[in-house]
Amino acid sequence: MTADEEIGQAGGNAPTAAGGRAEAEALAGVVADGARPVGAALEADVLIVGAGPAGLFAAYYAGFRGLKAAIMDSLPEPGGQVTAMYPEKMIFDVGGFPSVRGRDLVDALVAQAAPFQPHYLLGHQATELAHVEDAVLVTSSQGVHVRAKAVIITGGLGTFTPRPLPTGSEYLGHGLAYFVPKLDDYAGMDVLIVGGGDSAFDWAQSLEPLSRSVTVVHRRKGFRAHEHTVSNVLASSVKVLVDSQVAEVSGSGQVEAVEILHTPTGERQRLDIQRIVAALGFTADLGPLTHWGLNIQRRQIVVETTMATGVERVFAAGDITEYPGKVRLIATGFGEAATAVNNAAPVINPGAHVFPGHSSNVS
Repeated sequence: MTADEEIGQAGGNAPTAAGGRAEAEALAGVVADGARPVGAALEADVLIVGAGPAGLFAAYYAGFRGLKAAIMDSLPEPGGQVTAMYPEKMIFDVGGFPSVRGRDLVDALVAQAAPFQPHYLLGHQATELAHVEDAVLVTSSQGVHVRAKAVIITGGLGTFTPRPLPTGSEYLGHGLAYFVPKLDDYAGMDVLIVGGGDSAFDWAQSLEPLSRSVTVVHRRKGFRAHEHTVSNVLASSVKVLVDSQVAEVSGSGQVEAVEILHTPTGERQRLDIQRIVAALGFTADLGPLTHWGLNIQRRQIVVETTMATGVERVFAAGDITEYPGKVRLIATGFGEAATAVNNAAPVINPGAHVFPGHSSNVS
């Protein structure tokens, strides 16, 4: 599974994106947005910046190496792009799983790391990096300072922001959404999906059996979505309106209707709906990381074979990295996360070895 093609440039309880993480909740730690006063400090052996699949696996591996880990992410839940963009989609290229739903993979990764009690700082963007004696000091957007002996950046494509619907932004959270974390929330609803890419058609295909009606609106005749998915949607009960756009959203505090403009003719039609999914893609931005002294090329961090970035005590893994022959897959990110942790171990503890031994030998 690669990152969504529509992305453009530009210790307490682990928070959960699904109920399957209940067991992990009792074992891992979280500091949510605003839960810790400005200026408070945390100590960790390794700070992992990014709580997507690579970051979560890095947290497990750090624990396996006997390292205390903290995880920082600007999103409010673990899972990164998987949780935010395709939690219900099936992923077919993760080793050991013939197929696995996105949210189930995240649940499993959170549970795998939970026995080692990583400390989650969610809703915190990593903003500043400073070197102190035998450590680095990272400050979050919420004013939390983390002193760690090493940092591993697993930030995917960086901070990504949904491209907004041109009208109706006041209904965000009141019927308008940019993500569909739970399909059941749309059961029995009349749903409008705006967009013509993979996300739009994936949501249309997933929601069609559950919702009362599903309509897709796209401003062009052509679609960016995978041809097979488009064919399935066109053959279903989903209504697809092309050369059209949302001209107006209305409702009394909650989305109740939209007016659709057919651009070539100027004709308008009203649709009674209760939910809008604006699947218009995202802009991605490395943000403050660009000021950390990293070698960044085309929004990726250039790394060595050890996953070292060239900045002292800073490593990187996952989609955010770049090197000759790089392949951006979740499966690849897992290997890079293990490589980063194992090469960070001797930096954190000078007596440690890079090779960790085999987990099957651990009782």
